[in-house]
Amino acid sequence: MTSEERKHRIEAYLQRVEFASLEELSKHVETSVSTVRRDLTALEASGNLRRTHGGARIVAPKTDEFAFTARDAHQLTEKEAIGRACAALIGSNQSVILDAGTTVYHVARHLEEKAPQIVTNSLPVANLFASANKVEVILAGGVIYPRLGVLVGPMTVEAYSRMRADIAIMSAGGITLEGITNSHALLIDIQHAMLKAAQKIIFCLDHTKFGRQSVSPLCELEMIDTIVTDSRAPQELVAGLRERGVEVIVAPAPPENQNVLT
Repeated sequence: MTSEERKHRIEAYLQRVEFASLEELSKHVETSVSTVRRDLTALEASGNLRRTHGGARIVAPKTDEFAFTARDAHQLTEKEAIGRACAALIGSNQSVILDAGTTVYHVARHLEEKAPQIVTNSLPVANLFASANKVEVILAGGVIYPRLGVLVGPMTVEAYSRMRADIAIMSAGGITLEGITNSHALLIDIQHAMLKAAQKIIFCLDHTKFGRQSVSPLCELEMIDTIVTDSRAPQELVAGLRERGVEVIVAPAPPENQNVLT
C-alpha cells in the first residue's frame, strides 16, 4: 500500500466513524502507529482532519449519524420510557457513572430527586445538572468532541480507572446473545474503564439495538447485571438473555398524550 493509498483509507475511515485512536487506525491500514502518526500530520496540513490526543477526528463529517442531537431524536418515546424505568432502579445518594449515550441522558433527566453523585463524560448530562443543588457531578477529563457531546481520549480513560461507583448506566450500538458491541474504539476504551469501576452494570438499550452488531466488541453478557429496554424489544432475544442470567426490565410505554420531554 502506497502512502497516498494509506492516507485515502485513513480519511475514508474517519469519514465513516468520525474519530479514532492511533491504534485503531494502525490496525485499519495495517501499519505501525508511528507511520499513522506521520500520515495524520500530513492530512491535518490539508485541513481535512484534526489531530487529537491519542488519535484524530474528521473536520467536516458528511453525515449527522453520530451527532448527539440527531441521535437523540430517534426513538424518543422509547428512550424516555427506558429513562424512567432505569431511574427507578437507583437508590438515594448512590454514586452513578453515566456514559454519553442519548438513552442514558434520558435516565439522567429523572435522577435529580435521588440526589446521586454522578460521574460522567457526557457534556449534555453535565449541563443538565449545572444548576442542580441536590446532585454532585464529577466530569471526567479529556478532549471535547462537541458533535457527540462527549469527552474522549486517554485522560478520560485514566479518570475512570481511578474511580469507584455503585452503578454504571451505559449504552451501546448493539446486543446479541454473543454480547454487547459499540461503534468507536475510543468510546469502548472508556466504557471498559467504566465497567471495571462500578459494582453493578446496567445497559439501557432501545429495541433497535437488539439483534444488531456494531463494529467492535464491548463486553460479554456475563458482565451485565441488568438491561432496560422498551416494549418493542424482540421477545425471543429478551427470553434468551434472561436464560443467560441477565435481568431484563421492559419499560412500559408512556400514555399517548404524555409529553416525553416533561
